[in-house]
Amino acid sequence: MLSACGANQQEPGAAGSTEFKKGGTLTIPVESASLDLDPAKSSNLAITTQSLFNRRLTTWRTEPGKPVVPVPDLATDTGSTTDGGKTWKYTLKPGLKFEDGTPVTAGDVKYGLERSFAPLLSGGFNYHKQFLIGGDSYAGPYDGKHLDSVEAPDDSTLIFKLNQAFGDWPWIVSQPAFAPVPKAKDNPQTYGKTPVATGPYRVADRADGQVVLERNPHWDPKTDSNRTAGPDKVIFKLGVSKETSVQSVIHGSGDGKFSFAGPVPASQLAALTANPNAKSRTLEAGGGSIDQVAINTSKPTLADLRVRQAINLATDKASYLVASGGRNRGSIATTNIPPALEGYEKFDVLPAPETGDVAKAKTLLAEAGHANGLDLVLVHQNSAEVTAQAQALQAGWQRAGIRVTLRSVDRPTYTDITMHQDGSGYDLALSRWQADFPSPYSMLQPSFSSKEIGKGGYNASRLADPTVDAAIDNATRQVDPAAAKAAWANADRLITALAPNVPLINSVNTWIYGAGLANFIVPPFPAYPNYFRISLLP
Repeated sequence: MLSACGANQQEPGAAGSTEFKKGGTLTIPVESASLDLDPAKSSNLAITTQSLFNRRLTTWRTEPGKPVVPVPDLATDTGSTTDGGKTWKYTLKPGLKFEDGTPVTAGDVKYGLERSFAPLLSGGFNYHKQFLIGGDSYAGPYDGKHLDSVEAPDDSTLIFKLNQAFGDWPWIVSQPAFAPVPKAKDNPQTYGKTPVATGPYRVADRADGQVVLERNPHWDPKTDSNRTAGPDKVIFKLGVSKETSVQSVIHGSGDGKFSFAGPVPASQLAALTANPNAKSRTLEAGGGSIDQVAINTSKPTLADLRVRQAINLATDKASYLVASGGRNRGSIATTNIPPALEGYEKFDVLPAPETGDVAKAKTLLAEAGHANGLDLVLVHQNSAEVTAQAQALQAGWQRAGIRVTLRSVDRPTYTDITMHQDGSGYDLALSRWQADFPSPYSMLQPSFSSKEIGKGGYNASRLADPTVDAAIDNATRQVDPAAAKAAWANADRLITALAPNVPLINSVNTWIYGAGLANFIVPPFPAYPNYFRISLLP
């Protein structure tokens, strides 16, 4: 992890004094014009927005310079298993309450999880749906049916029965769908406006382009050692562009003194570097996500390994990095597990200079019957930064006779083309993939399992290889950390050798925080600030 921090910073990855006052208002800018707070529909990380008002069975502990670890939240521990990871048991802490003072029960957690299966509440993480027995056919509780693989035998006990051993289950129960929801207060059409809180804050107001959180009087810090709950209020300001929020924090204008912004766009990085005061309030962290080009292996031309290897070798990764903002935006990637995750091993199955090996790429193309080059289509999202990145790739490939037409589309269209359609609309797809929790499973399974092709899956490479599926399955079943690390490293080598994509850079996020913030922590993974530990300076 890189850092560029103020004089009052004590450790890399954290900004501001560890001393703070109770009180004040923290402002968090949001690009979207709306904010749905329903936990069933959320793909929030465990340390961001939802964590302020929705607690789950576990959460994440982030400390400067240390790996993220799962820790108990509503539960007394991170889970126990007696059958090698197929059955997991949790016990709720005593004294847990909703914002209205009613007790939180295991039944509320079970109901909250069940509602995440309802089609009208889609959009959240799907990991639990893949592993809970019966999850593939369950459609939620609104027709009176329940998921038998989630048991709540009493008010404090939860038992989860999985269809296979899964060592990462303690990470899964930190996701928003595991927040308790009281059935009597649930209206699936409106619950996302004012969810019933279990965290230190509750929704107080939604008006004038903002969502205001106030203190939850029934949150007991004795049951929650993770959240500091410093500010009296937290305001999410909606419809604010990253450029605008960065400028506000740089100058401390308006509420910028008690706010933060990021990831900072590449176009504004130079302004931070040139401003000593702003530079002293920036943090850089990363290594848990990868910028990549998926190669559509379902296309006959791209089914040839030699062609995919040629595309990899012809890629000018150095120019891509420049287009992304330079060396402070990441490091050249050669693997599909990034450095911040357990299981990462540094290797390069197609060694080449950072600018590529054009001669070798041409040789491989000729061997594959494409001595005159080939024509491909790359689909990418239509922001200015991504377009510049795509153009840098296009120029690099052109040197080897790989003529690439750029297809710029909005995000919904990109998602439809790569995840839902039959794959005919693109040859290459430019994207960034970040793990949803700090395990290689979250990097490799969604991107390369044959189960994730089409129908909303993320396997844009459309790789369907039995040996890859077997390697992912073997690593998934490992409960012992050392065995899991070795198995995932083996899977990464196998996948990368098949060249279904071009790993470009291990990306880094840059954040700027206001001069009035304390305890602004950005770990290497997920390279996002820990919302529930941010406080204000006295």
